[in-house]
Amino acid sequence: MSGRPQPYDPLVPTPVHRRRARADGLVAGLFSLAAHGALLLAIMAVRIQPPMMAEPDPIAVALYEPPPPPPEPPKLAPEPAGDPAPVKVSPPKLPVRPPRLVPPPRVEPLPAKPAPAPQVTAELGEADLIGAATAGSGSGTGGIGNGAGGGGCDMVRLLQDALRRNPRVRAALAQVHPEAAARGKAVLVWNGDWVQSPGQEGKGLAGVRELIMLEVAFAPKACRDDPMRGLVLISLSDGPGAPRLALGSSRWNWSDLLFAKSGGRRG
Repeated sequence: MSGRPQPYDPLVPTPVHRRRARADGLVAGLFSLAAHGALLLAIMAVRIQPPMMAEPDPIAVALYEPPPPPPEPPKLAPEPAGDPAPVKVSPPKLPVRPPRLVPPPRVEPLPAKPAPAPQVTAELGEADLIGAATAGSGSGTGGIGNGAGGGGCDMVRLLQDALRRNPRVRAALAQVHPEAAARGKAVLVWNGDWVQSPGQEGKGLAGVRELIMLEVAFAPKACRDDPMRGLVLISLSDGPGAPRLALGSSRWNWSDLLFAKSGGRRG
């Protein structure tokens, strides 16, 4: 550089200006620092008071003194004991005589009533009458030989004709079995023993049993001894729906109808 002076430029700071600016900045910094410190001290000096709680009203307390206990009652002197009561002496016990047992009178036991015999169905349907012998039928379940019995005897025809001629037979059937013919059923009167119909005191229909026994009793002995098998069917008329009687067992003969139950030969 040459030694001639430089032209003055107000924009270019001189050393004096720089020293002055540095001193001004230092003073400004100190002042700012002092202001901040004073503000911090002021903030720290302020106390935040908590909200005041309302004090409750005072409670009045009264001290209670209990009354003194009542005085004890005066003790009474014990009464003098009197003479002891006399001891009661119980009278001596008399000996007890045992009761005399009287045997009960002897009672004869009553005989037990025999159990009633089971009631036999007195009406037979068509299924029960399958294979039953009728008047004029050939050999088969009703008997052997010609007709319903052997040796030319037609006992079924003989009984049927006799029963048709007697009006008591129809009356007995109408009284005891009024709806048997309407239901297509035959009334069973004998099955090895005479059958008791409902409402009848004796066995066999009233009047029918006597008439059958009378006809069999006067029949030839050969006819009475005819061996029979199964049922025979007797019709009281030839029209449809006529009353019918049935009798017979598995193996029998006509003479069995003349005897009691013990005389019948059942199969």
